[in-house]
Amino acid sequence: MSKLPARREETLGGYIVHGVPFPASLDDEALEFLKKMAPILIEQEYKITYLHSYGQDSPWFAGLANKKLLASQDKGSGYTYANPRGHDMYSGAETRWIDITERPAKVHAFTVCYFGSEEFLPETPFVLALVEIEGVNTLFLTRLMGVDPQAPALDWIGMQVRPHFLRNSKLKPTDIYFNLVD
Repeated sequence: MSKLPARREETLGGYIVHGVPFPASLDDEALEFLKKMAPILIEQEYKITYLHSYGQDSPWFAGLANKKLLASQDKGSGYTYANPRGHDMYSGAETRWIDITERPAKVHAFTVCYFGSEEFLPETPFVLALVEIEGVNTLFLTRLMGVDPQAPALDWIGMQVRPHFLRNSKLKPTDIYFNLVD
């Protein structure tokens, strides 16, 4: 039988705290003091490395990294999803990947976002658009670049757009965005 450690090993690092108020004795008066004591607040950086799997959507992200927009298509019905789906939502059958990068596309609807997640907050306001892609049954949600979010115009709806890709892929949905066709 191995001997278990009786004490935790102490290491350097972490936080050094000075002068945390605490009574010298723990009589009734001291215990009342502890009830009224302000909470001790410690600010510390928190970091975690998270291993995330894109699973069945991995080909879609690999496509973006290689400047290709892939769609998922039901093999039987031909129903095509702009966003990645491993299986058809009606039949449950496995979908196949098709390249829609060069297909004609146009703005279906858009909104100007004045607030965004941490990644987009420095870029507000920005324009999100639903894009119609020829031969695709669902709309594609994406950033619309090259337009002034301070001067949105209804004539953007129906305008032709084309996909652009980040030069250095981050393997995120934001690796793709659309611009109006000149």
